[in-house]
Amino acid sequence: MSSSFRVGVFVDAENVRYNGGYQMRYDILRRFAAREGGVLQRLNTYMAYDAERAREDYEYKKKAHAYQQMVRDFGWKITAKTVRRYTDDNGNVTTKANADLDMAVDAMLQANRLDQVLLVTGDGDFLQVVEALQNTGCRVELIGFKNVSRLLQQRVDAFYSGFVIPDLLPVHYEPRNEWGKPGSCVRGVCTKWFPDKGYGFLRVMNQISPNLWITDPREPDSPYISVFCHANEVADEVTEDLLMNRETVLEFYVNESEQKDNGLVANNVRLAFSVNR
Repeated sequence: MSSSFRVGVFVDAENVRYNGGYQMRYDILRRFAAREGGVLQRLNTYMAYDAERAREDYEYKKKAHAYQQMVRDFGWKITAKTVRRYTDDNGNVTTKANADLDMAVDAMLQANRLDQVLLVTGDGDFLQVVEALQNTGCRVELIGFKNVSRLLQQRVDAFYSGFVIPDLLPVHYEPRNEWGKPGSCVRGVCTKWFPDKGYGFLRVMNQISPNLWITDPREPDSPYISVFCHANEVADEVTEDLLMNRETVLEFYVNESEQKDNGLVANNVRLAFSVNR
């Protein structure tokens, strides 16, 4: 990829937070966006900030500012949207800090200096933004976690589940996790399952690479690995229908096979995410 290839990233932080992406790592997201060697022209994230709560809750204010500073240290520009409170006729209070318009406007205004845009959201309201960006000549990619608009997935040039990008979403109970190494916890999808034989194969993105389109792990330049999975290692909640659905994301441990040299096997396979849940 040419070094003049310009990339812009726009993160709908609140949508990500409430749809499975809590604790998403901005350093890994930056690395993913730059995987093809392009110039990271824009790194924008749109976050909510509750100023009213901050006046009364020092710990909230302290943590919010510390988190924002950490994200800035990774080179991101933060647009903080103030949380607003609304009271209905029954006295019920709701809060809202919608950054959709800001994010959409910024993406459109900055598109003329970009070759590729990476949107991090699941909100179907960005459908027209995607089409408008593509009409300017931009390639548009999408990262989402749960509740990602199906139409949005279909209209972008490439969609990636944030669950399967190495280390983008930490495994909170494995703080020293080394993704893809024997003994590590990873997430992936089932590519083949043989119900009559009681086994199949899972695919894991083992590294962030410009070759994500080479999905066959047998290819030497593929960033994916294939992991053997026996039915005995699969949790009861993971039905055959879920296994045979490529949109089902599984979380499991990888270990070296005792039967095959350089082979990998899956242990303790459980459900990380399914479109049916």
